[in-house]
Amino acid sequence: MKNNTPGGDGKNYDLKKIMEWLGFLLRCPICSHKYNLEKTKVLESEQDTVFNEARILIHSDCQKCKSSVMFNVEIRGPEVFSVGMVTDLTAQDSSKFNKLGPIKANEVLGIHQAIRSFKGDFISGFTKGATK
Repeated sequence: MKNNTPGGDGKNYDLKKIMEWLGFLLRCPICSHKYNLEKTKVLESEQDTVFNEARILIHSDCQKCKSSVMFNVEIRGPEVFSVGMVTDLTAQDSSKFNKLGPIKANEVLGIHQAIRSFKGDFISGFTKGATK
């Protein structure tokens, strides 16, 4: 069976060719408009040449409806899997949060405790410690 995935021949994947190939396939989930590659940013990519696999995290803005989407594309030999998620994050925000890593357990517990002790007064919650 012929492998139609760009770079999927057991060698390093050519990211530029993959992006061009994805440009033909990926459409906005809101309006079905084709994405403009100039508005598409690779946030992260990794390759495993031993297993002939690659993963690419992409952020794109639709020129037609102005929505933003993040795509996770996984290439495993001849198979390509893509999951998209509509977001309000810019490409810069997405890159920033991607670099932060996973949320730690103590951060979740801190938020839980803050919510539990919250008394419904947003104004005092946001002005606590502020001078008037």
